[in-house]
Amino acid sequence: MDYIIYFAITIGILVFIHELGHFLAAKMTGMRADVFAIGFGKRLFGYNKKSGFSFGELPKDFDGEGNTDYRLSLLPLGGYVKIAGMVDESFDTEFANKEPQPFEFRSKNFLQKTFVITAGVFMNLLLAILIFWGANYFKGKPVTLTTTVGYVENGSPADSLGFKEGDVIKSINGVAVANWDDIRSEVYINTIGDNLNIKVERNDAEKNLFIPRNKIPDIEKKGELITPEGFKPYVAEVFKDTPAEKAGLLSKDIILSLNGKNLGGAKEFIDLVSQNAGVELQAKVLRGKDTLNLAVIPGGDGKIGIAINDIFEGKSEFKTFGFFESFYVAGADLVNLSRLTFSVGSKVISGQVEFGKAFGGPVRIAKLAAKSADVGIESFLYFLAVLSLSLALINIMPFPVLDGGHLLMIIIETIFRREIPVKVKMAINNTGFVLLLLLMAFIIYSDILSL
Repeated sequence: MDYIIYFAITIGILVFIHELGHFLAAKMTGMRADVFAIGFGKRLFGYNKKSGFSFGELPKDFDGEGNTDYRLSLLPLGGYVKIAGMVDESFDTEFANKEPQPFEFRSKNFLQKTFVITAGVFMNLLLAILIFWGANYFKGKPVTLTTTVGYVENGSPADSLGFKEGDVIKSINGVAVANWDDIRSEVYINTIGDNLNIKVERNDAEKNLFIPRNKIPDIEKKGELITPEGFKPYVAEVFKDTPAEKAGLLSKDIILSLNGKNLGGAKEFIDLVSQNAGVELQAKVLRGKDTLNLAVIPGGDGKIGIAINDIFEGKSEFKTFGFFESFYVAGADLVNLSRLTFSVGSKVISGQVEFGKAFGGPVRIAKLAAKSADVGIESFLYFLAVLSLSLALINIMPFPVLDGGHLLMIIIETIFRREIPVKVKMAINNTGFVLLLLLMAFIIYSDILSL
């Protein structure tokens, strides 16, 4: 149910912003917008000034006389604005047998048509920029100030690839890294589809680790390949009548070391405890500002009776930006994400990246929307911004039915100074619509397989 709710919220916001762009541009250029729809297909309910609020379809001979019918339709996978005199997603061509009217799309000049067609894309870009700007201005960018690898579990993918605790990462595929955020970007984003050559410093000597892309775990399912130093075990809860309670451990304690061994996170703590069933362990614990020494004896099952998480106690900072500088950084974020999108797209076409890992449909969007919302409003807004940018880039592609396809036909009509026959436009749009539905079905199928 959470997935459904957050999917509806996410798609509703993105479609509303996109279609609002078309709607406002049409009004500014003197065009009639007969319908403003969220969703496709059967009209569930809506409102217009002529007939007021109503459920179900409007009469077939209904004439809004220039008043827009704002409606919610059955299939919540998009939306549209029906502009008078335009062949669009509504597939209404009744106007074709009549003389062009001043308020119709077909009667306007090239610049006016282009403005209306591209307005939705610009609104999605604007939404992304505003969210990026707000994140940069009000909060800044978190930076983890280390390039040193933390705990590496025996038998883990990181261990099998040659990583050791304490490795200092110097560069990835020749690109120097200054903090852990640089490392994460290079491993999971900038080099997607590529094998990795990671240069590390180990015991005052440099070593190159060559890592095939298919050996890097899926971060969504299995977490990060490597984690930075600075993570410590955090006691979330202490259960009654357990070795932990008897030892004096309390919730919110941070366990710094066991038997003098500094810990690199919850996983290392669990491994050490499970290997020492029945053996007394000396734990150094941080409680508030005080450091305590406690002795705990794991039970015969290798457990001490706590719920434990990771907490980052290493060096980090928020890099802040001024009002105008935040716009510049937001623009740079937009350019970098756009470049990444096109790079991933080209790698999908060349077969370097699996289609299902690069693109997601409704199921994946719902899953990521719910997950980001659980983390917090900032995470959800960032996800919304990235999705809004993706929607803009996809929509501007010269594919039938999409805004880019309409723009291409406008350009062709302008060059040849004659309108493409309505029947031809309908055939092109119908073909594009069918292909788009088939692509959507394939994406949904890939989503389900990846669950």
